[in-house]
Amino acid sequence: MIRYELARDVSERIGDILRRVEMTHVDASRVTCLRSKGSRSRRIIARCHGLSKIMQLALNQGPHYVIEVISERFDKLSREDQTRVLIHELMHIPHSFGGGFRTHKPYVTRQKVERVYQEFLRAR
Repeated sequence: MIRYELARDVSERIGDILRRVEMTHVDASRVTCLRSKGSRSRRIIARCHGLSKIMQLALNQGPHYVIEVISERFDKLSREDQTRVLIHELMHIPHSFGGGFRTHKPYVTRQKVERVYQEFLRAR
């Protein structure tokens, strides 16, 4: 059984990333971070979930995103690699911030994640 809990530490890191890099389209107050335990997925370290337009209308809510980190994999990574993973997930959020997603190619690639990570490091 998968267990979920709020990940305040991850939320703080997301906030830090958003303060340092050019992702002004992301509204941090509408991004929730969860840590899951017990996932059977083999290769996934983290994933981004969006509240679809139909759910926004049905629930009378605005756009919202959830970044889920898979504890068994994410927590074992170095702090640097964790930051890269979080940047990767944030890059899936489109500039419209409407509930949809950006695909890997051409938007979320290793090279682009690394470029944003280097921007993050320079902003210290």
